[in-house]
Amino acid sequence: MDIVYIAGLTAETVIGIYDWEREIRQQVTLDLEMGTDIRAAANTEDIDNTLNYKAVSDRLLEFIEASEFLLVETMAEEIASLVMQEFGVSWLRLKLGKPGAIPQAQSVGVIIERGNRG
Repeated sequence: MDIVYIAGLTAETVIGIYDWEREIRQQVTLDLEMGTDIRAAANTEDIDNTLNYKAVSDRLLEFIEASEFLLVETMAEEIASLVMQEFGVSWLRLKLGKPGAIPQAQSVGVIIERGNRG
């Protein structure tokens, strides 16, 4: 298995459980690794034969910026489901962070893996 990745993607969204968090937009960051086979793309140099990281990034930005979640855990599950269903990814590892949530920490969040790494 090969991995196509996106590192440090940032978006602003409504996320959090506190009343004040529901009234503002906060930044979230994500690192995403997606299992795929890049051989067809490498052999043909055809973007249609690969997992297009720009298309994935654009779709995730659209989704995240339009969403309103209470928990990063819920957002992570929804992102994983979206990527697997819409882009045919059989395995992924997602790190979703909420920088600024804890002033003394650079970021907090969750890391999840879904699917079969095969």
